[in-house]
Amino acid sequence: MLSIFTRFITLVGLAFIAAFIVQSNWGGSWAIATGIATLAIPLIYSYINLARLKNHILQDTVDTMPLASGFWEEVFFRLQRLVKNLKQEIRTVEQQHARFIEAFQASPNGIVMLDDQDQIEWCNAIAERFFGLKFKRDAMQRINFLLRRPEFIQYLNKRHFEAPLLLERMGPAANLSLLLQTFSFGDKRHLLLVQDVTDLQKADAMRRDFVANVSHEMRTPITVLMGFLETMQSIDLDKSQRDQYCELMMSQAQRMKSLVEDLLTLANLEANTLPAPMQAIKLEAVMALLKNDAEALSQGHHTFNFDLESPKNLMGDEREILSAFSNLVSNAVRYTPDVGSVSAKWSVNAEGQGDFSVTDTGPGIASEHLSRLTERFYRVDRSRSRDTGGTGLGLAIVKHIANRHQAQLIIESTPGIGSTFTLRFPKERIAS
Repeated sequence: MLSIFTRFITLVGLAFIAAFIVQSNWGGSWAIATGIATLAIPLIYSYINLARLKNHILQDTVDTMPLASGFWEEVFFRLQRLVKNLKQEIRTVEQQHARFIEAFQASPNGIVMLDDQDQIEWCNAIAERFFGLKFKRDAMQRINFLLRRPEFIQYLNKRHFEAPLLLERMGPAANLSLLLQTFSFGDKRHLLLVQDVTDLQKADAMRRDFVANVSHEMRTPITVLMGFLETMQSIDLDKSQRDQYCELMMSQAQRMKSLVEDLLTLANLEANTLPAPMQAIKLEAVMALLKNDAEALSQGHHTFNFDLESPKNLMGDEREILSAFSNLVSNAVRYTPDVGSVSAKWSVNAEGQGDFSVTDTGPGIASEHLSRLTERFYRVDRSRSRDTGGTGLGLAIVKHIANRHQAQLIIESTPGIGSTFTLRFPKERIAS
């Protein structure tokens, strides 16, 4: 391809040759006009191509414009290739940027990008929900103007970002615990990562409460046992006193044994998340066992009614079902005053679901306690509960057994009248 300078010399030479030929035949005036016309034609063509190029640039269609001829063909071709390459690079960068944004949006953690002035450059949807932000509205706003918690402002001002910061009572309902930590990147910019640790905080609180409750439950019988043992070691007792003390110690040891057994049962249930097996359970035999245990526990102080309204049996784990039913019946006996009544019933409702319900005439339970009854060691009346001999784990065990059998525990209670506890099993668990 000829260079621009060579093309220019060639064009000037053609203009002189044309002018010389015309001068020989028609004179000097025509020669000048011919030379000017020879030079003007390519200039006009260049102007036309420049105008075309301008229009395509304004319309952003340089990469699709038709090629010109001559020298401009090479110019247009190279320009088109340059524009196509640039657009491809831009598309690649935009795709990478979009993927990064999608990844950040998919993160379960909140992400906030801050500039060197702690202004919000970008944040994902999780961070918006955690802090009540709107990126389109709050972009380039200082984050300490939007999040006015004193501990956060102090954390931001000190610039000691090595340790995380825990903020509680956050979120739309002020029920979240958020763990924040800031990391430096780029030119004095910071990345604020926010993790929802609400469940971890609740689990930690439950662990602390569990340890405290177990310690408290075990302390009383151990103290009683040690007291009686010290008495028996230091004082000569006659046989009747010694037998009385041994009976009291046996009672406290039995209480600790029941607590340990319930803890082991609960631990096994929590560790086994698989559905219970589909084995037929003869409820007639189960109801007979429940009645015998209830009468033995009552010692003649209550009246009982055990009713098997449906002949259909239940499909599940017999040992677990017996444990759940027994806990409901024994709770009713323990919390029902003397001369009260306890009724247990098995039935199948119109939807084909199986209902095992236990109704008592006890003191009833206030509505604010109902949602927490299945918590471990939760008691409505702690002092009275210990007198009845319960471990405080019975309903927690019932809840886990119900989950293993896809059942629902329904609690209805009216203070001063009594309570009804119902285990409702799905129709798939009812033997035909």
